[in-house]
Amino acid sequence: MSFTYGAYTACLHDRPLGEALDVLRGVGLTGAEVNTGGFIPSPHAPVDLLLASAQARTEYLRVFADREMRLTGLTASGNPLSPLPSEGMVHAHDLRRTIELAGLLGVRDVVAMSGTPGTDPGARYPAWVVNPWNGIDLEVLEHQWSVAVPFWQEIDALARAHDVQVCLEMHPRNLVFSPLTFEQFVERVRPTNIGVNLDPSHLFWQQMDPIVCIERLDSHIRHVHAKDTAVLPGAAVRGVLDTAFGPVPEDPAQRTPTGIGHYCSSWPEDPAWRFVALGEGHDTDYWSRFLATLCAVNPDLHVNIEHEDAAFGRIEGIERGARTLLAAAASARA
Repeated sequence: MSFTYGAYTACLHDRPLGEALDVLRGVGLTGAEVNTGGFIPSPHAPVDLLLASAQARTEYLRVFADREMRLTGLTASGNPLSPLPSEGMVHAHDLRRTIELAGLLGVRDVVAMSGTPGTDPGARYPAWVVNPWNGIDLEVLEHQWSVAVPFWQEIDALARAHDVQVCLEMHPRNLVFSPLTFEQFVERVRPTNIGVNLDPSHLFWQQMDPIVCIERLDSHIRHVHAKDTAVLPGAAVRGVLDTAFGPVPEDPAQRTPTGIGHYCSSWPEDPAWRFVALGEGHDTDYWSRFLATLCAVNPDLHVNIEHEDAAFGRIEGIERGARTLLAAAASARA
């Protein structure tokens, strides 16, 4: 098993890059994934400067090397297919720039989301079709795929040209949100340089089994987010497709640990599920089996903790996650 274990630095957005890396190294991690666009800002990557200057790229990578850390991924998760002018074109531009930057930095993995178009050519808002039970829903889906296919074929060619791989997170409110919808994506797009970012947290709350999903997706898995979810008693009456989430709180102190972007909606008082620190939803034995199953399908992966548990502070959450992840890794190797 030659995995690199690290963390996604978005939850440490209030610290300079060097300090954020010091936090990760201090808890035994050796990799870092930084945001470069999409739904949230890029406090740890001056994208314009890095694209423009070879010297800036050298100095940027030195920040990692001086701490014996690896830059293991760039993230531009957004909705590049959205009909909203503030989303679609902007996020698509961010993704293209991120792919170019990854190639220049020698970073292999670019994390993204497949996106959600509108219902028809004149739609103003994106629309996620959850249960296509009738002809109208199927017609909407066919329109959405007609938008998605040429875009992602272009992105696949761009990734190939820059020798990077785009890793799609199977995230609800996207065309690709499960192994089956990723298989539809593969059948329609025929990608060579687009695979999966395996984030188990969104599979857990959809009531999927991430280990079975790993076995099904096999070598399509190119990147991993180590993130946990607890399904709670509220699911008995809310179901997992709960609509009671509130808006992003205006007071940053009331937001979830990332503190930025679409991850910050307020949660119901009695939620059906919530994101928890790694190990709080599933024990170390589970994560050991998770890592062993990943190794069987791809022994060369970057595994990055994504902390979004509001019950713990940012550093405490990463510490807890790192303890669980590294203990699971040791058990999987034994």
